[in-house]
Amino acid sequence: MNRKLIRPTLAEVNKRGDSPHPHKERGGESPGRGGAPSRGGSSSSRESSGDRSSSSSAAAQGRKRIPPAETNAEIFYYKKQMDAHTLMVMVLMDGEQVEGTIEWYDRAALKINRKGAPNIMLLKHNIKYIYKAEDRDGGGDNDGGS
Repeated sequence: MNRKLIRPTLAEVNKRGDSPHPHKERGGESPGRGGAPSRGGSSSSRESSGDRSSSSSAAAQGRKRIPPAETNAEIFYYKKQMDAHTLMVMVLMDGEQVEGTIEWYDRAALKINRKGAPNIMLLKHNIKYIYKAEDRDGGGDNDGGS
């Protein structure tokens, strides 16, 4: 029997779209099958392409999303205080307190406008915490007063 009559040609395979890589089909065939490789090869290529799509979608569904690097809460807070010209107190890592309004900020620093003192740029890694100056002057003690 002539094998060329049974096997599909490369043009036929490409036209049907059974396999995106016909050269990989030939590598997986066993020489002792005779007439079966054309039918078996095309069905196995369909199964393998189906397996690839289902495994890739399962992998995509199984992965957890990486949380965002920034929540923008810090940016929103700075913007709100800048727009209102709120007097803020920055407590530094060494305990020193700097009072002023935030003029601008970036990823690593805050520029503070101070009354009666020169403006200052503070690096964020040197700031322990920040609060509003109005909270320092008895911010919550008036409600429970004794």
